[in-house]
Amino acid sequence: MSVDSSKQPADALPERSPLIRLDRVTKRFGENTVLDHLDFSVDAGRHVTLIGPSGSGKTTILRLLMTLTKPDEGTITVGGEQLFPASEKRRREVRKKIGMVFQQFNLFPNMTVLRNVTEAPVTVLGLSRDEAEARARELLDMVGLADKCDARPSRLSGGQQQRVAIARALAMRPQVLLLDEVTSALDPELVAGVLDVLRDIARSTDITMLCVTHEMNFARDISDQVLMFDSGRIIESGTPEKIFADPEHERTREFLGAVL
Repeated sequence: MSVDSSKQPADALPERSPLIRLDRVTKRFGENTVLDHLDFSVDAGRHVTLIGPSGSGKTTILRLLMTLTKPDEGTITVGGEQLFPASEKRRREVRKKIGMVFQQFNLFPNMTVLRNVTEAPVTVLGLSRDEAEARARELLDMVGLADKCDARPSRLSGGQQQRVAIARALAMRPQVLLLDEVTSALDPELVAGVLDVLRDIARSTDITMLCVTHEMNFARDISDQVLMFDSGRIIESGTPEKIFADPEHERTREFLGAVL
């Protein structure tokens, strides 16, 4: 990941090509249409936050990109390669470009912190154990846990476990980092530490970030673009300054009035 020490607002950034693209994607669960012929793209290096009420389709987009579920219609491409429709083998290859941090930490309880971070790079990417451990130690230092390499997850606080999960996702050297309500399972006093780590990643790397969150101040801080979802559709998009200070859509105003 390269360092960009002079991050600019979205309207000042140079033109970039879409890294993620969804074309007319529809997803249904029974009779409930969660995404309705959605056209959606994220340019390389951008930080995009999805906001909106629960059930509006935000997390479903992340689950589609992680291949945890499949679209009923439409196409999804990542880095110019088709994720859906595609063979299972092709999906696994494309999925290597994507890392995700979930609401729950999902760490392996029988492994040390260091092993949690190194396991996938060794088994999936084929890195040597030494190379994976060097990368893991660097990342654990970045998230403030250099002294916890030999600890088990059960000995860590929730905030520390989530920071390990962030390091684990970055250890795969993804082009895209997906963040799904990463602070929702944390006690309030632990939220700030995790968000500070993510702010540092957003400001100091060129990784593309797609974030679902109800932490509006965090969304305002890290986003190049904010998208407001309602009933499986994007009803408004713009810079954080525009969306939070002067939203155009009544539904956006209602939602922000309830959560701010």
